[in-house]
Amino acid sequence: MAPVITLTAVTLLARLTGQLGVEPLDGWQASLRLGLAAMFLLTGAVHFVPKFRDDMIRMIPERLPAPAALVALTGVLEIAGALGLLVPATAPAAGWCLALLLVAMYPANHSAARRGVTLAGKGPTPLALRLPEQLLFIALAVLAAL
Repeated sequence: MAPVITLTAVTLLARLTGQLGVEPLDGWQASLRLGLAAMFLLTGAVHFVPKFRDDMIRMIPERLPAPAALVALTGVLEIAGALGLLVPATAPAAGWCLALLLVAMYPANHSAARRGVTLAGKGPTPLALRLPEQLLFIALAVLAAL
């Protein structure tokens, strides 16, 4: 839930700031990029927080090798994508790359939800919410890329 709240709050705050005349935040796309950057900085950072990291390692399907390395790699990619969204010249590529990363990570999220893997002691996201949430994040990353 924290990613959705972060994305929504930062996007709306950035949009309000843009309405007040702050040039770089003038427009929905700039505000969306900032909101997505905040969300991916948050989600990428928790890949390195022990109480989250251990659960994320358990989220990786057993058939995939080196789950700890995959968690670290996806955390680094999320942070790199977030930073890329903040630079106008790299924002389109960052948006597309983040959309592809979300597609690539979905099977692990789906598997974790089916297996009931918790994240930091909180229950798993129900499958009925997992796919729509992931599709929303993918669509927003594509909008940020356009």
